[in-house]
Amino acid sequence: MKLIRYGEPGKEKPGVIINDDYFDVSEFVQDYNEDFFDNDGLSKLESVVENNQLKQVAINVRLGCPIARPSKIVCVGLNYVDHAQETNSPIPKEPILFFKSTTAIVGPNDNLIIPKGSEKTDWEVELAIVISKKASYISLEEAEDYIAGYCLANDYSERAFQMERNGQWTKGKGCDSFAPIGPYLATKDEIAEIGNLRLWLKVNGKLVQDGNTANLIFNVPTIVAYISQFMTLLPGDIIFTGTPAGVGIGQKPHPWYLKPGDEIELGIDGLGSSKQIAVAYK
Repeated sequence: MKLIRYGEPGKEKPGVIINDDYFDVSEFVQDYNEDFFDNDGLSKLESVVENNQLKQVAINVRLGCPIARPSKIVCVGLNYVDHAQETNSPIPKEPILFFKSTTAIVGPNDNLIIPKGSEKTDWEVELAIVISKKASYISLEEAEDYIAGYCLANDYSERAFQMERNGQWTKGKGCDSFAPIGPYLATKDEIAEIGNLRLWLKVNGKLVQDGNTANLIFNVPTIVAYISQFMTLLPGDIIFTGTPAGVGIGQKPHPWYLKPGDEIELGIDGLGSSKQIAVAYK
């Protein structure tokens, strides 16, 4: 299944995609939130889709993040060898973890707001994992059972805030609009081989990132199991898995960054595409 949330910001309703058309399921599902995933919501939704005539929704409706109010976004840094190399960073021996603020979450095609005082806002196309049930100290062999599905995401980063302002990376990762997610959540059965997906990103039509999840340093099951050793993952939590080479800070011969009016388009095989327009903070 492909799950969407549609409507005005803060008023999104749950829906599904069937044969590229949008359908409303709000009569049967309150929202795609922690309670939904924790109470076998995906199986119940599958039954709803199979046994009910659903109301169709206009295809041009605004989409929100497919998951409502996750408790946290956990991110893995430097998880592609080529990205570590372009940033002159050592290859990690264990996953590097950091958080993005949940207030950074926006819909897949909402504007990117360049933060006040920013001069180094950067892009990062990423595969996102959505957790299906409470995970604590799980094994590598169990990890797949704790995954609800996957999304396209963009881990926007303000490099000066992240690397030049002291402390952890969080300052450059949690700004408003820095976590566009979607267009949809694809359940596991929708993706044949999660370890072989092309992911790409363009800025103003120029292809700058073109990678594959086959090149992850730490693969999807390893990431889920590893994070669960340090914190409890809750249903609906989101994990960003890292970005391949081609980000602004790694551009040659000189880094370059986003400015108002820039158009950022990105996609992953089987997870759709999204587009953001950069606008200045007001």
